[in-house]
Amino acid sequence: MNELKVLGQEKIGQYEFTGIEGGFGENKRAMLVKDIAAIHGSTVKRINELINRNRPRFLTGIDILDLKIEKSMVVLNDLKFSKIEVNNANNIYMLSERGYAKLLKILEDDTAWDIYDELVDNYFNMRQAIKADNKALVANKRLAIMEENAKTRKANLLYKIAMATESQSSAQSMLALAAKELTGEMTIPVMKRKEYSATEVGEKLGISAQKVGKIANKLGIKAEQPGQNRFGRWANSKSRYSDKEVAQWLYSEDGLNAIRKGMIK
Repeated sequence: MNELKVLGQEKIGQYEFTGIEGGFGENKRAMLVKDIAAIHGSTVKRINELINRNRPRFLTGIDILDLKIEKSMVVLNDLKFSKIEVNNANNIYMLSERGYAKLLKILEDDTAWDIYDELVDNYFNMRQAIKADNKALVANKRLAIMEENAKTRKANLLYKIAMATESQSSAQSMLALAAKELTGEMTIPVMKRKEYSATEVGEKLGISAQKVGKIANKLGIKAEQPGQNRFGRWANSKSRYSDKEVAQWLYSEDGLNAIRKGMIK
């Protein structure tokens, strides 16, 4: 663990916490989970539970450090931890900027992102500019970070809308807009469509797979092999009765609906 330096109490907007440098590298800022919990209106127990449930995602020495394991009472005393607090705690976590960003993905709420903007703009990423007393650099850095964070939040919102819509075309449009926010390019993603075997179609419609095949052949909705159309596609699958692969027609939503209508005729 890199040497820790306690900077004392810092105040960013309405949030007050213990400023820390080191641990994750020279001059790199860090935050205690107990301060993060207070800022987010949560408890140390809940934040620790979220971290422990996702512990493999947090890399030791890069995202997170457990000061309880480091067993540095000098550092813990400087951080205002009493001996009783240390003895009763299972973990005393400290997060880097990257670790805090990962925690936000678990918290996933608007308040969390607003707090992240504030801390990134004015705590994690202002070290060198502030030390150099370069006000123009501080302003430009803050503006660039705010713009990137705004793009990320907008892309995240567009993704949530895409996942909530039932229309594939609308979902594709939303995902393309999200991609443009992040990459600057309007990329239309290829969305995997739902496919059903004849057995699955039969189960949904209450008929046998053989009946499904007869209706499909009567309607002529299957493409020539190998091929596909809006009603489905041909795919190779292993036969139930041998090791040979056989051609199987997989039905799309349009194919399922066509069979449903074909039952009425």
